[in-house]
Amino acid sequence: MYDPTTPAPASAPGAAQGAALEAIGLGRKYRAGWALRGCDITVPAGRICGVVGPNGAGKSTLLALAAGQLKPTEGELLTLGVTAGAPELRARVAYVPQDKPLYPGLTVAETLRMGRELNPVWDGNLAQQIAEQGELNPKARIGSLSGGQRTRVCLALALGKLPDLLLLDEPMADLDPLARHQLMGTLMSTAAERGTSIVLSSHILPELDGVIDHLLLVQRGRVRLAGDLEEILDGHRLLTGPAAQGAALAAESVVEQRVSGRRSTALVRTAEPWEGEWESERPNLEDLLLGYLRAPASAPTDPHDPTDPNEVAA
Repeated sequence: MYDPTTPAPASAPGAAQGAALEAIGLGRKYRAGWALRGCDITVPAGRICGVVGPNGAGKSTLLALAAGQLKPTEGELLTLGVTAGAPELRARVAYVPQDKPLYPGLTVAETLRMGRELNPVWDGNLAQQIAEQGELNPKARIGSLSGGQRTRVCLALALGKLPDLLLLDEPMADLDPLARHQLMGTLMSTAAERGTSIVLSSHILPELDGVIDHLLLVQRGRVRLAGDLEEILDGHRLLTGPAAQGAALAAESVVEQRVSGRRSTALVRTAEPWEGEWESERPNLEDLLLGYLRAPASAPTDPHDPTDPNEVAA
């Protein structure tokens, strides 16, 4: 884990102030159509934000925009208060995309040495520790490593530069359960000790529970839920009751409802205790997300209709 005695970069004391990401009317269009459109979000600094959604929802596009790898087609995106992709952000932002770009001909040791030489601030001990957790041979060439091993090298490079903002696109997808546990422990330690802002996308919902404290749910190129995780969970109830009771629920409050035999289960938007024959409880993260993902996306209220057949998400 990160050694708190290691000198931090000059920007670290202010890393937990303001917003890590702020989007206003953000949209990105590819040749095939819109991947994101009409996104207004604010991710406070110093948080661990989970970006979740089905494949093709626009999660990767959002992270690539935040990293400055893509430019918005419309709207604005600020990263740490500066226009995403600005040169002054290079030392403050670390980005690990899904394809894990590394030089296949270099060894693990040479790759970490490159990280040290290219970054003005570098914690070699932290980078080495992340690599050693995976029992990587320093002399092994990147091209010979498995997908999970390459992921570990990318994470070593990203965390070794001690960024103020860490952007991770599906970092756990090709890691084994032990490696995922180690990664989450490292991320939580880094966020707690340095105030690092972390934004990670994932489709492995149980791995996010107990880790993230801010949520972005992206579906069909739109942000359906955004905010403090505890506040979002407090604003919903998971109801279980007789199937016949389902008809009594107000349609505008129901996110998703299922009937199994004589029992009905519903996720509803309310923070109030529920009266009647329903058993009511606060949903957990997985209940909440699965409820929204199984339900049809809300009908858009503006002209930027993501149901347009010419629009796609990436």
